[in-house]
Amino acid sequence: MKKEQLLIASHISKDYNSPQKVTVLEDVSLKVHRGETIAILGPSGVGKSTLLNILGTLETETSGTLSILGNPSPFKNAAKIRSESIGFIFQSYHLLNEYTTLENVLMPAMIARKPTHKNSESYKRALMLLEKVGISHRKNHFAKLLSGGEKQRVAIARALCNNPDIILADEPSGNLDEHNSSIIHNMLVDCAKTLNKALILVTHNQELASLCDIRYLLREGKLESLS
Repeated sequence: MKKEQLLIASHISKDYNSPQKVTVLEDVSLKVHRGETIAILGPSGVGKSTLLNILGTLETETSGTLSILGNPSPFKNAAKIRSESIGFIFQSYHLLNEYTTLENVLMPAMIARKPTHKNSESYKRALMLLEKVGISHRKNHFAKLLSGGEKQRVAIARALCNNPDIILADEPSGNLDEHNSSIIHNMLVDCAKTLNKALILVTHNQELASLCDIRYLLREGKLESLS
């Protein structure tokens, strides 16, 4: 059975002028299907985060085209695409410390102006996700009281709150110790597989990359297949 194609990046290049022209990405092409887990490896500063930001419509490409769920760039409704179709996980969590764990998970639904009362689908989904990432017992605790590993579990649940098709993760275990990194790696890939999402992550962690179906190396602005 042919897998649904969710994202197509064709000949993406990205230049910055600072003040001289610097090419960060050059002729990058990538196809992403539902249920796939994809790792993009490379050292710091090579452009992995820039590529992820372009795939997530947070930055625009200098040249090339991007298509997400059949919507081609340039996007007139990038914010809507991000809200409905893409979940983000960041190295530094980006939780709101003065809100509870549950409120943080529900934040994407609130921003999308979906109902979040106790009988709503978003509320029920948030509870399900907190259970799935093993932190439901902390749902009423403020985010500032959580450990790093707990915060990243919340971030995974938050990324899945609006039931997006694509999950983008930027060095998801970069701030964690080896034990918590291993837990988060397996949890992230498992959530993508069991919930039938496409996962694209950038990392320099070989262990995390080894858990993914497809692996690439970003080197000198170009994407090379390792699979």
